[in-house]
Amino acid sequence: MLQAKGITKSYGDLKILKGIDLEIQTGEVVSIVGSSGAGKTTLLQILGTLDNPDQGTLEIDGINPFKLSSKQLSHFRNTSIGFIFQFHQLLPEFSAIENIALPALIKGSSMKEAKVEGMKLLEMLGLESRANHKPNELSGGEQQRIAVARSLINKPKVVYADEPSGNLDSKNSEELHQLFFDLRDAFNQTFIIVTHNNDLAKMTDRTLRMSDGAIISN
Repeated sequence: MLQAKGITKSYGDLKILKGIDLEIQTGEVVSIVGSSGAGKTTLLQILGTLDNPDQGTLEIDGINPFKLSSKQLSHFRNTSIGFIFQFHQLLPEFSAIENIALPALIKGSSMKEAKVEGMKLLEMLGLESRANHKPNELSGGEQQRIAVARSLINKPKVVYADEPSGNLDSKNSEELHQLFFDLRDAFNQTFIIVTHNNDLAKMTDRTLRMSDGAIISN
């Protein structure tokens, strides 16, 4: 489903990625681990089409996103990729359901359609009663689950998560980690997760370990 070959990235004379090759299957939950500065976040940004590689190719579901026009790439990113960040990045002035609906609205869905799909996700996550609450009225764990729902609203091919439980306590972390596998089982959803959390890494189907800009074990 996802294939990267020979991905390199440098900033000036500093080589961040030194020829990354990887392949991810549909429905896999894969973690990327390594010390700070290993290149994990840079790799995730390139896989998520938020940055371009200097060299190498990337295909997601048979499409090389870097060969698309700017407009096509924006559409591809919106419909085929979901993102979950360490800090949930919810818009404070919008309710939970409105935050979840945003990617669907950008795709062209009506607010009514987006809210129907959003409520389905909230019900699955056990948060339907929080639909009209704003982020400051939600707990940290609830905010992050809202962010997960937002990442799924357009039924993406792959969801990228960057330290998704890094800002949560142990109980909420455990619940979030289990949620990834519940969603994989329900939707055959693919997740690629950068994490320092060893418990999460041990749960995943595969762990890619990075060091000094290269994958040293998978």
